[in-house]
Amino acid sequence: MIRRVVFALAALAFPLQAQTPQSIATAVGSITPDQIIRRIGVIADDSMRGRQTPSPELEKVAAFISGEFKRFGLKPGGDSGRFIQRYQIRRTELDTTNSVIAITGGPTLRIPKDAAPGPGPRDIEASGKVTVLTGASIDAASAGALGLGGSVVLVLLGPDDPLGRNSPLIRNLGLINAQRPAAVLLVTSLPDIQWRIFARNALNPRVSPAWHADAAGPGNRYGVPVLLVRDSALLPVLTRAGADLPALARAAAGPLSATPVAASLSVTLRQRTVAGASAPNVVGIVEGSDPALKGEYVVFSGHMDHIGVGAPDARGDSINNGADDDASGTIAVVQMAQAFSKLRPRPRRSLIFLTVSGEERGLWGSEYFTAHPPVPIGQIVADLNTDMVGRNWKDTVVAIGKEHSDLGATLNRVNAAHPELGMTAIDDLWPEEQFYSRSDHFNFAQKGVPILFFFNGVHDDYHRPSDSVDKIDAEKESRIVKLVFYLGLDIADAAEKPKWNPESYKAIVRP
Repeated sequence: MIRRVVFALAALAFPLQAQTPQSIATAVGSITPDQIIRRIGVIADDSMRGRQTPSPELEKVAAFISGEFKRFGLKPGGDSGRFIQRYQIRRTELDTTNSVIAITGGPTLRIPKDAAPGPGPRDIEASGKVTVLTGASIDAASAGALGLGGSVVLVLLGPDDPLGRNSPLIRNLGLINAQRPAAVLLVTSLPDIQWRIFARNALNPRVSPAWHADAAGPGNRYGVPVLLVRDSALLPVLTRAGADLPALARAAAGPLSATPVAASLSVTLRQRTVAGASAPNVVGIVEGSDPALKGEYVVFSGHMDHIGVGAPDARGDSINNGADDDASGTIAVVQMAQAFSKLRPRPRRSLIFLTVSGEERGLWGSEYFTAHPPVPIGQIVADLNTDMVGRNWKDTVVAIGKEHSDLGATLNRVNAAHPELGMTAIDDLWPEEQFYSRSDHFNFAQKGVPILFFFNGVHDDYHRPSDSVDKIDAEKESRIVKLVFYLGLDIADAAEKPKWNPESYKAIVRP
């Protein structure tokens, strides 16, 4: 008993020994271009078929990462003493018999003959007066001034762009949905053969998280149903209601405008569950060395899923390998797990290494993890997220979120202390793209965890089969990983945990 007291007093009098320069050098030295490219080559190989959520190939990737974490000596942070944390998803299909568009005083439009579902909920009833939206540009301020709330918004797609790929209104559909219209109908002139192909694909079963009553789908956070409707079914209705269709067509090239039409319609969508499934996150933990601080955690995250197999490109390649998006960020997490496992003593705070799935579906895996973490969410002091860090500039990485907490100042200090890396972390270059809300760190931020998001921007191979392993700059990525390692070590060993900027906290955190 006396010896224990003496030992405790000694621990108070002499703080824990910091890592030696040699130990840090050994850890950093394990982050090599060869290992990075080898591991990216494993999970972005054609055999992984694009790692879609859910898929057998995604399970193989999760098993590979689990094996690496075990080999490094990490502690499992998943379910029942394993590295894998599972969440449930469901597969649903549209009930076409009971899904219709009803027009007051007019015909009833049927799916898939006259209409097909786009993004948005598929179990909903919505109705309102018709408003035709036209214009060659849109921003949040102009959209908010139109009074679209509760109306059924129609966007007339031109014959030269029947899917709206070049339409500023379609590219910024989120700004329209944010006004909370009852529904959005995209009116198209697709020929019969193309319509049948589009409608068949649109009716493919949808997967969604089991905890969402009716998932809105990618790019639609507002619960607004969006449908594509054939012009042959809807334009006669607009003409009878007094709409000047030639004038509306000309208005497409003008300023943003909303034209009321003397018609009302309702949208009824019904879906049914056809199957259930599950998907994996992988969670490994390095326990901290400080008795007072090891109950706090720094998370390193990246998403291991991608978008699977799609239409063949010009070379006949249909597998979206996702080497940069986000095998690069996933392997950054794996490399940091290996490096931190070599440190002696371990950092003062504990570390969580997290690779999630479902990011491409709508940040599912990180949403589930932050709702069901292996430790209380209030004990997670920071999330450092890496997504697409293997391409573009040799000497620069964007660190999104620097302005929202003192992590930005910490990063600047750590970055300045390591000029040998030849890597500068800069502020967000594309605030208009809203990347802050488009990767897994966002779920942490909304739970009150300060974040930094390391990102090199998109490129011509984004979400295409050409995002391949041979285009990864592993030497450049190794320097980014080393920078995030040094930052994570600084946060884990600091006396104080990171702090939000008060205004950012109010704007971002959701109680």
